[in-house]
Amino acid sequence: MKAIYPILLLIISNIFMTFAWYGHLKLEGIKSFANLPLYIIILMSWALALFEYAFQVPANKMGYVGNGGVYSLMQLKVVQEVISLTVFTLFSMIFFKNEALQWNHFAAFGCLILAVYFVFLK
Repeated sequence: MKAIYPILLLIISNIFMTFAWYGHLKLEGIKSFANLPLYIIILMSWALALFEYAFQVPANKMGYVGNGGVYSLMQLKVVQEVISLTVFTLFSMIFFKNEALQWNHFAAFGCLILAVYFVFLK
């Protein structure tokens, strides 16, 4: 479970991060949100980012080998990037249907999988 909990927390963290960074773009289509000033959008994003950090910091703390976890710092970062891009891809496919996946996106994901492989290689 030492290996699973940090990953689950990073997934939850990245869901909040993706909505904080890109969710407001979808809200622009809703009339009551379209005219909000930028500082309100920023505050809303910060509120979501607070939850992102509430999951991300414990994930890294418990996952890091220096704190009794099973992942090196580099492994945590590469895994986090793969999770981040996976969550973002799902988000964009669900909420932004006009953003189509293309062959180069799949090639990039393949490179990410290779990055995970190499970072865990002994």
